[in-house]
Amino acid sequence: MQSLSDGTLLDAIRGLHWPARRATRGAAHGSHRSHRIGSSPEFMQYREYRPGDDASKIDWKLYGRTERVNVRQTRDDSELRTTILVDASASMAYPLPGLDKWTMASAIAIGLAAVAIGDRDPVGLAVVGGTGVEVLPPRSATNTVANIQRVLGGVVPSGSRPLAPVLAMLRTSRRVAIISDFLGDADALLERAAELVAAGREVFAVHIVAREELEPRTLGSLVVDPEEEAIRRPLDEDGLEEYRSAFARWREELASSWRAKGIVYHLAITDEPADQVIRRIVTPAATAAVTGEPS
Repeated sequence: MQSLSDGTLLDAIRGLHWPARRATRGAAHGSHRSHRIGSSPEFMQYREYRPGDDASKIDWKLYGRTERVNVRQTRDDSELRTTILVDASASMAYPLPGLDKWTMASAIAIGLAAVAIGDRDPVGLAVVGGTGVEVLPPRSATNTVANIQRVLGGVVPSGSRPLAPVLAMLRTSRRVAIISDFLGDADALLERAAELVAAGREVFAVHIVAREELEPRTLGSLVVDPEEEAIRRPLDEDGLEEYRSAFARWREELASSWRAKGIVYHLAITDEPADQVIRRIVTPAATAAVTGEPS
């Protein structure tokens, strides 16, 4: 995994874009905005009309030429206010400092923030852990990524606190990325995420899994108890294969349930390069297919 201190990660993702899923059909170049359309400094792009849109924004001249009903979007319309919700519960510290799920989660959060800022989208952060909730409202200032990196760098995963109530507070964001191991309030979190999707928001679920959780190789390995995330249980010979099957089944069911609600699910394994995970998340082809499993 790239170091966050030497800028390797940010260099690796430089030039990436994170286009809107729903507005790409109306944008000129597959992004959620285009600076080349129109002469007004506030005008950003055309988008196909959807029921409920302000009829005063319909461009009737364009309709006369194309017979397609499109609305004009300004910079405010086109900006994707993005909030990254990061799970900082105790289970995110597994298995070892520097190789843990928290390190990967932080890298992905910082990388996604950098890509969003590069697209001129305001981006914010919500960190939920045993010590409470820390929120940075969406901003597009040049120091936004540095502020997010500073906050994440000061977090020590601990305790257990539900993410769902915090997610419910993020309705003003048009795009939300949830980064978690989903060992906490996954059902309630999915319910809140589905409500955001129904309200027209874009929701991404980034599932952080330690390689040791997928493939415990030695007897006596400590694994997280799904019922009590702060508890580590040793595996004996009889339980090793049973654990592998149960964990794989749980992960597959989790992915299916989130995708069924229109949420973009991505798996991130802790021994993957973080830049590759970020690239998968923001790539339109992967996003449109609602995929994200590493090969």
